[in-house]
Amino acid sequence: MTPLRKRRQDLAPGTVIILSYSLAILLGGILLALPIAHRGEAVSFLDGLFTATSAMCVTGLAVVDTGSRFSLFGQTVILLLIQIGGLGITTFSVYLFFYLRLGVGMRGRWIINETLHHTPVDSLRDLIRSIMRLTLAIEGIGALLLAWVLVPREGWWQGCYSAIFHSVSAFCNAGFGLYPDSLIGYRSDPLVNATVIVLIILGGIGFLVMREILALRHAGQARRLTLHSKLVLVTSAVLIVLGTAVIAALEYDNALRGMGFWEGFGTALFQAVSPRTAGFNTIDLNLFAPATILCIMALMFIGASPGSCGGGIKTTSLAVFYAILSSRLRGNPHTNVFRRSLGNEVITKTLALTLLAGLLVGIAIFFLLLTPGAGAGLRVNQGLLFDYFFEAISAFATVGLSLGLTPHLGVSGKLIIILLMFVGRVGLLTVAFTIAGRTRSDAVEYGEENIMIG
Repeated sequence: MTPLRKRRQDLAPGTVIILSYSLAILLGGILLALPIAHRGEAVSFLDGLFTATSAMCVTGLAVVDTGSRFSLFGQTVILLLIQIGGLGITTFSVYLFFYLRLGVGMRGRWIINETLHHTPVDSLRDLIRSIMRLTLAIEGIGALLLAWVLVPREGWWQGCYSAIFHSVSAFCNAGFGLYPDSLIGYRSDPLVNATVIVLIILGGIGFLVMREILALRHAGQARRLTLHSKLVLVTSAVLIVLGTAVIAALEYDNALRGMGFWEGFGTALFQAVSPRTAGFNTIDLNLFAPATILCIMALMFIGASPGSCGGGIKTTSLAVFYAILSSRLRGNPHTNVFRRSLGNEVITKTLALTLLAGLLVGIAIFFLLLTPGAGAGLRVNQGLLFDYFFEAISAFATVGLSLGLTPHLGVSGKLIIILLMFVGRVGLLTVAFTIAGRTRSDAVEYGEENIMIG
């Protein structure tokens, strides 16, 4: 065995994930910087790297307009990065190994189980194949529904291409679009709105949950949902309903003024679903009141669900926080939810990941405020500080919604956003692997002593 191969096999799983995403992003940045990828004015390597990171990390933040500045070649590169990043580069690697009839090592199996499934599976091959088939089926149906609207407007070829691009982008929760105003031009179209909303929700609940829903009844025997799926579905539904109600209540006499009931309701619903790491919008976010923007920031930070295409701290983390608070207020030392008790490891991991996420975003905002030359031409009605908070959370949670700050950032600001997007996609998983895999048997425990809290 060569030293290089031995060193590669000795790499920790988290390191493998980081290196895989880094190489894919670097290759995508190089391809997007080629002249063949541009239309009109050339795109710099930094802007190409930014776009590649945003696509691979399924974020959607853009420093240049995708539809007008990138050629068909460039848009195809972006679309491939979105698809690979949405499903996870490890999923594609394992699928390729199976297709070529190559072996998959224990590291690959461990990463897949930690990324897509909370318990070991009988057949990793069947899991990967079902994920790939499910993805193609959902994206295909979504593309057909969108094509019903887009083909009559844009022609057969362009309409089909736009339908495929936006279907993949929506399901992967990427938020990339071919139109400069995102989907504002289709705000009053119920089919486009409903299709994109459903694609975002399906892409955000996770492949495990979708597989369990499809297998609720198999071979004539009833199956129950796991605790994970119950928490994902209930938390997602609550966030969508509450988000829609809050946005509608805050904006009915502001940004939604003049819209009919169904158009206003659809706009509020869309903007309650999209911040869950999707990044599409059907209304200019600068029209929203500060309280509404704060609500959207909270939805972005929570994000999607584990094992999905989205980012954020995840819906299950919010559910665990609620379970901890509810149990402690009732005087119960155990954390119970749906007649099940959560282990200390899950609670510790949730608290650690959430605190690290908040710390990372806070540090990033601090350094973003130190970057020069980002204030020219920006809105001032809600304050520039609000824009930095919004952009940083959007990048970390891989959402892609923007108040207009990103295109005005300098080199250092773009690099900070690139780092946030990257960590938002792979960093929390790496932290989880580290916490779960580095339990020391020789850890010292000292005598206990109480301190005052609160």
